[in-house]
Amino acid sequence: MIRAGVLILAGLFGGAAQAATPDASLEPPERPAAGAGLAAALAPVPGMRPAARPQSEQRLAAAARPAGLPLLAPGDSLVPFARPDSLAEQVLFKRRQRRQGSVCGDIDIQGDDAGHVSGALPGCGVKDAVRVREIAGARLSQTSLMTCNTARALKTWINREVETAFGRRNKVVGLRVAAHYACRTRNNRPGAKISEHGRGRAIDISGFTLASGETITVLHGWQKRKTRKKLKKIWRAACGPFGTVLGPEADRYHKDHFHLDIARHRGGSYCR
Repeated sequence: MIRAGVLILAGLFGGAAQAATPDASLEPPERPAAGAGLAAALAPVPGMRPAARPQSEQRLAAAARPAGLPLLAPGDSLVPFARPDSLAEQVLFKRRQRRQGSVCGDIDIQGDDAGHVSGALPGCGVKDAVRVREIAGARLSQTSLMTCNTARALKTWINREVETAFGRRNKVVGLRVAAHYACRTRNNRPGAKISEHGRGRAIDISGFTLASGETITVLHGWQKRKTRKKLKKIWRAACGPFGTVLGPEADRYHKDHFHLDIARHRGGSYCR
């Protein structure tokens, strides 16, 4: 009996001890090292992907990107793509060429220095003359001899009104020159004063060549309703950059061209 009671008590106390022992699965986790918590928080959760952009947004992005360049993915750099080196070199080369071919210290005035030009008649001649072939993108029908001040006035006139007189989509790309430097009297009349043409300070324009290839002449365009208003606007815009502006309504000598010179008058520009 005593032996049986001892066995029973041993069994009871052994079960209690076993129940009091903590289960290994219920133990608190080990404390993470410093910084490990932040890394774990920032680590991507397996199985979770960023939401895909809508197809409409992808199509817009594809349409907006330059041809031949890959579509930007989420997280890619938004820095604009640099121009190819070859394109930048071509732009610099063309600009260098234009600067080398410019006169009067202006890249928009293309031509060559002519130096001093002497005339056969007293009062004729040009000091520091230039031979101009293009001004402000407008090609002259013939290389024209003039002073730099005359060339600058011509550039101002072209930029102010001439270039877009017939529309921005059909710009003026050329000027038909009827006369430039010539050692002569006004209107070639005997005994008259020396013309401004004889000093390189005048140029006569008889027509305007458009980007389409069409040429609007002063002689015929002044008579047509479609072009008369535009030619009058061009003629009027020359009054200011030039001191003297004569057109088809001035006299019989100017029926077919605009005479433009930089002579200054006491009462301001003379425009007829």
